[in-house]
Amino acid sequence: MNASYARLKDRFARIATLGECSAMLGWDASAMMPPGGGAARGEQLAVLAGLSHSMLVASEVADELAGATAEGPWDEANLSLMRRAHLRATAMSADLVEAVARANSACEKVWREARPSSDFAAVRPWLEDVVRLQRETAAALADATGLSPYDALMDAYQPGIAAADVEPVFAAYEAFLRDALPRAEAIQAARPAPVEPQGPFPMEVQRALGRRLSERAGLDYEHARLDESAHPFCGGTPTDVRLTTRYTPDAFGQALLGILHETGHALYERGLPEPFARQPVGEAAGMAAHESQSLIIEMQAARSDAFLSWLGPELHAAFGGDPAAYSAANLGRLWRRVERGFIRTEADEITYPAHVILRFRLERALIAGDLSVADLPGAWAEGLQALLGITPPDDRRGCLQDIHWYDGAFGYFPSYTLGAMAAAQLMQTARAALPGLDDALGRGDFAPLLGWLRTSVHGKGSLLGFQDLMTAATGRPLDPSAFMEHLRARYLS
Repeated sequence: MNASYARLKDRFARIATLGECSAMLGWDASAMMPPGGGAARGEQLAVLAGLSHSMLVASEVADELAGATAEGPWDEANLSLMRRAHLRATAMSADLVEAVARANSACEKVWREARPSSDFAAVRPWLEDVVRLQRETAAALADATGLSPYDALMDAYQPGIAAADVEPVFAAYEAFLRDALPRAEAIQAARPAPVEPQGPFPMEVQRALGRRLSERAGLDYEHARLDESAHPFCGGTPTDVRLTTRYTPDAFGQALLGILHETGHALYERGLPEPFARQPVGEAAGMAAHESQSLIIEMQAARSDAFLSWLGPELHAAFGGDPAAYSAANLGRLWRRVERGFIRTEADEITYPAHVILRFRLERALIAGDLSVADLPGAWAEGLQALLGITPPDDRRGCLQDIHWYDGAFGYFPSYTLGAMAAAQLMQTARAALPGLDDALGRGDFAPLLGWLRTSVHGKGSLLGFQDLMTAATGRPLDPSAFMEHLRARYLS
């Protein structure tokens, strides 16, 4: 590498370290921080965002990029990603960057108080400020990148994927849903109703079992910890991963499956290429790629018949009660139950994409200025009625349920369904490559699957774009038909 590229690597490593600091502060804000710390935390995050931005847009960065050369595919990809990051950063002023960070932090804090009481009016002015700043951000990025404003926001979460790529995929799924959902409901109605395991389910037992399950999946707690938060997530850094979930004493499924979901994210972070740590090419290949890794663990592997046959006796040993409630067949009926519900995070595999389609359409309209924040609750109710035939009874189960918009994450939602589709395609390929995969899952052994993912996905970092990553791993770019085949096999046969 030449001297200019070496200096850029050092600079980007320092920028990444600032990002790690922000990540840890963000985790703490959700899992540990007392309520009175919100204002100071917002200022801390704003200052870190401003420092990172200043390091990216400094005049010497343009000079170094002009003179930098790199050899080999990894360094060449790294230099290309540096140029992309510099282009996006120079589109925005430091004042805008810090204003966005402050507004997001302030709005998110008010949302946490407004959500339980379904008080959209309380958070509305704060969300209006966030949306205004997101529109400014989108316009600035659009001018610099040549993308549409919404695509410029999407590009921050999944580079290379635009609304024009998503629209036909979502339209095809909406058409599939119109036939598949009533069919799945009819098939389900003809089968025996699931037996609900009888609690209580002590939270300390759930916590211990959740940790053990994530360890079975391959997570090393020398580099991870598990805590509680209102909205489960995976944060931290690749060498210090922070998972959260939420527990209730009358049910264990949401907590345990949530832990396995976040474990998929954590395993991706832990498997990123160490030689390029704190470099752009050493990061995950976007949020659709990230969601594919959480969903291949939770939905594809952990809800499979094979794994449930191993898990049932483990659950019975932990909680006791009627053994029939923990049979693989009964757990499958419980955890693969199709139901038209209001809450995205509780949705089944068939209806979940409808929740994402709704949010995709609404956030595009918000960014375009075609929908006002004041009209969001009504538009949400109308959209959900059109997609699933149900209307939320209050805003807590409507537009207040997700943290994303209140924390400034516009353009993220499509990654969830793109990730689900990618997970099905990756699992299809893994099963073909690993004939004993389901036998291993039947022993509670994730090692063959994790080994394949380490080679095919995790270890690639951002060397490849999302579509190229899918092609390298499965032989073709993202193909929604694999997801629909999975749904037909699991729910319609």
